[in-house]
Amino acid sequence: MEFQNITLEKEGAIAKLTINRPPVNVINYETLTEINIALEELREDEETKVVLVRGSGSRAFCAGVEVKDHLGEMMPRMMAEFERMFRLLRNLGKPSIAVVNGVALGGGCELVAGCDMAIASDKAELGQPEIRLGGLAPAAAGLFSRLMGEKKAFELILVGENISATEAERIGLVNRVVPEEELESAAGELARKFLEKSSLSVKLVREALYQCADVADFDGAMQKGTELGIRTWETEDGQEGLKSFLEKRPPVWKNR
Repeated sequence: MEFQNITLEKEGAIAKLTINRPPVNVINYETLTEINIALEELREDEETKVVLVRGSGSRAFCAGVEVKDHLGEMMPRMMAEFERMFRLLRNLGKPSIAVVNGVALGGGCELVAGCDMAIASDKAELGQPEIRLGGLAPAAAGLFSRLMGEKKAFELILVGENISATEAERIGLVNRVVPEEELESAAGELARKFLEKSSLSVKLVREALYQCADVADFDGAMQKGTELGIRTWETEDGQEGLKSFLEKRPPVWKNR
């Protein structure tokens, strides 16, 4: 498919999904649809090991969802595609990394939260201004408490003020802040760390982290972690990793 609002590039096993709607990469219904088509493609692509989610230009990662798409009959259609984007990210089967240049507001900030990891420029600002327009940031409501705890989640969503990249790192919304000129290289460096690992092991461990987080009680979470840990170590790659360590040689992954 030829995309109009995003680009999808693949450099070896690293995919770059870039929102391309200058000047500030506001996403509308059509953009959400394209993002979801790209995520579906990447989910099925066994050659891709990691996905970088980016915004074009230097002003913005994504300044939110088109305000007009919140009106009338378009609103439930847009919300359905918006929700589907987060489900696709969750079930991608490989790591996703948000590369946050400039502002990430509203749906853009939620997209950062929906990726597995995030690296931000020191010039980035993030925030959920929806309350100032009288509404709720739906994905933030579901994701923020898990990432940063209830107190900070309530503050960001109910007050609606922007925060700096440094503050976003402190509360756990982003993993790392780097100088603006180093953002792309830092993102590439993190992405390349996954290329040397077993794709199957990364997929299984990633899924285990999500499943354990979904278990509310301690005993249940520990039981789930043990169950999934056994499953991971029993794979061919799990056994190969152990044997290669004992034999003092590099592992040879078969992704099974």
